[in-house]
Amino acid sequence: MSLYTVIFIILFILSLIGLMKIFEKAGEPGWKVFVPFYNFYIWLKLIRKPLWWYIFLLIPFINIFMVLLMIVELLKCFDKHGLGQQALGVLFPFFYLPYLGFSNKDKYVDPLEAPKIKKTWIREWVDAIIFAVVAATIIRIFFIEAYTIPTSSMEKSLLVGDYLFVSKLSYGPRVPITPLSFPFVHHTMPLTKETKSYLEWIKLPYYRFPGFSDVKHNDAVVFNYPDGDTVSLKFQSNISYYSLVREYGRDRVLNDQRNFGTITRRPVDKRENYIKRCIGLPGDTLSIIEQQVYINGNPAENPKNLQYRYVVRTDGSRINPRLLERLNITEGGTTSKPGEFVFFITDKIADELKKIPNIKSVNKYMEPKGKWNKDIFPNDPLYKWNLDNFGPLYIPKAGDVIDINVDNISKYKRIIEAYEGNTLEIRDGKIFINGKETEQYTIMFNYYWMMGDNRHNSADSRYWGFVPDNHIVGKALFIWMSLDPNKGLFDGKIRWDKMLRLVK
Repeated sequence: MSLYTVIFIILFILSLIGLMKIFEKAGEPGWKVFVPFYNFYIWLKLIRKPLWWYIFLLIPFINIFMVLLMIVELLKCFDKHGLGQQALGVLFPFFYLPYLGFSNKDKYVDPLEAPKIKKTWIREWVDAIIFAVVAATIIRIFFIEAYTIPTSSMEKSLLVGDYLFVSKLSYGPRVPITPLSFPFVHHTMPLTKETKSYLEWIKLPYYRFPGFSDVKHNDAVVFNYPDGDTVSLKFQSNISYYSLVREYGRDRVLNDQRNFGTITRRPVDKRENYIKRCIGLPGDTLSIIEQQVYINGNPAENPKNLQYRYVVRTDGSRINPRLLERLNITEGGTTSKPGEFVFFITDKIADELKKIPNIKSVNKYMEPKGKWNKDIFPNDPLYKWNLDNFGPLYIPKAGDVIDINVDNISKYKRIIEAYEGNTLEIRDGKIFINGKETEQYTIMFNYYWMMGDNRHNSADSRYWGFVPDNHIVGKALFIWMSLDPNKGLFDGKIRWDKMLRLVK
C-alpha cells in the first residue's frame, strides 16, 4: 500500500469522525455517519435542505459539487459565514470538520432557529455556487479528481462503469497548460460534439509540483492519450488519427470531412484521459516474448487479472448464458463458424471452461514471432513486432543521448517532433533536427510504457509507443461506485461487491 493511499484513508476517516461528532451535536446518533447513503439523508435534514437534493447526490460528478455545497451549508449551522472559514471547510474538511465536532465553543444551531443573514435566496445560491465551483476546480486540478472507466482495456482489474478517484498528489499535481476552460468538463462543451471547452489565449509551460512518489511498475496510471494531439472529431480517440492516415493517406483524411469529420489539434492537458498499468519505467529495456513481458531481461510481474483472447470450440451447441454470467465472461461471442466463440478471459477462467462437457477446445490466441503487425509501434517493417512478440525496446529517460539514424528514427520520431517540439527531416539518408544535421539527440522528458490488463483488447503503448512525463495525470486510487452498463437499475446494475475498494 502506497504512502498516499495510507494518507488518503487517514484523512477520509478523520472527515467521518468529524461528521460523527457534528451529528451528535445536532442530536443524531453518531453511528449514522457510517451508514452509506443514509448518512446523506440525515445530513440533508440537519442543514434543512429539501430531500430532492438527494437526486443530485446519486449523479456521478454532480455529487462532488453537491457534497461541497452541503459542507458550506453545514458550516453555516455553526455560524461560519465568512468566505475564509468556508474555504477552509471545503478544502480541508478532514481537519475543519473534526475541529467543529470536538470544539466546545462551536455549537450547532438549527437553520430554522438561527438568526437570519440579510441575503436574498438568489444571493445565497450565487455565493454558494461560485464558491463551490472555485473550490471544486482547485481540488480537481491539484488534489483529486473523479473518473469513469469507459472501456474494457483494464478488465478484470477495473470494470467498465467503475467510478474512481484519481490522486493528483501521488506523482505531483500538474499546472494546467490551458487554464482558461469551462469548469468540470474536459475538451468539449456539454451537449455539443465539436465545441471546444477551452481557450488557448493563455498557454502555460509544463510544470509539475513535487509528489509523494514517482511512478512505479504496475501502478494504475491516468494519462493524456499520446496519440491525441491530432484527432478526428467524428471518431475521437476510438480510432487514432494516425492510424487513419496510415490506412487512407493524410490528404484524404484531412479533406474528406464527410467520412472523417473535422480534424483538430488539442493541447496536452485536453487530450483524452486513458488509464493503463505502467509496465516500463524510464531507463528500462522492455521485451515481450510469447506474451510474457520482460523488463531488463527479467520476467515482469503479471497483473492478477491478466486477460487474453481465447478461441473456444464446442461440439456445435451453444454456451449457456448463465455459465458466462457465473464465470464473469463479459466480452466476446460467436464467430461466423458454427460452434466457435471468441472470449477475452483470464487463464483461470479458461481452465474452468475446459471442464464443461460440450466444450471441446479452449486455445489462447498468439501472434507468432516475426509476424509484422503494421498497427504496432513503431509501424516500421524494419521492426517485425506484434502484440505478443515485441522488442527489445529501450524506454528513454531525461538526459539520455540517443544515437539516431535512418534505421531507428521511427522509434524516436514522435519524441523528437510531437512531444519535444522539434522539426525533423530526412534528406539523402541524413537526419536534420531544427535544420541541423545530427546523429544524436538528447531526450528532454522521462518516458513510460503503459499497457492494459486486457492484453488483446487494449489500445496501449504497443500501438502508440512512449508516454511522456508531461502527459501523466495521476494515480488511480479508490473505486467508490461501480455500475454495470448492461443491466437495469433493479436488475443488479449496482455492483455492490465492487464498491469502496482500492485500485490494485
